[in-house]
Amino acid sequence: VQLVESGGGLVQAGGSLSLSCAASGRDFSIYGLAWFRQAPGKEREFVGSISWKGPAYPAYYTESVRGRFSISRDNAKNTVYLQMDNLQPEDTAVYYCAAKMFEYGGAYQVEQYEIWGPGTQVTVSS
Repeated sequence: VQLVESGGGLVQAGGSLSLSCAASGRDFSIYGLAWFRQAPGKEREFVGSISWKGPAYPAYYTESVRGRFSISRDNAKNTVYLQMDNLQPEDTAVYYCAAKMFEYGGAYQVEQYEIWGPGTQVTVSS
């Protein structure tokens, strides 16, 4: 599986963006998927994740985005989404999607994920 993110851009504080991560290759449905982000000068941090079983298991979110961001997946389209609402300047970062085989959710460390996309830039102006 290879991953490619899209949908990043510039948005004003309080606005919304929807990121997509399209997968190529086989067996997308067996991968748990996560979003991470990395701001300039900071380490890459977990944003949220969704189980390889989809909505049968709860999605996980870091506290700073809970209630504002939502992850979903469409196995028919080999795509995972990150809906981001009420964006704030502190959400500015490069956003990455990542995949881990048979992950039910809750894996929040960079080293736990096997496959990464190249990232997409999200910039939130104040």
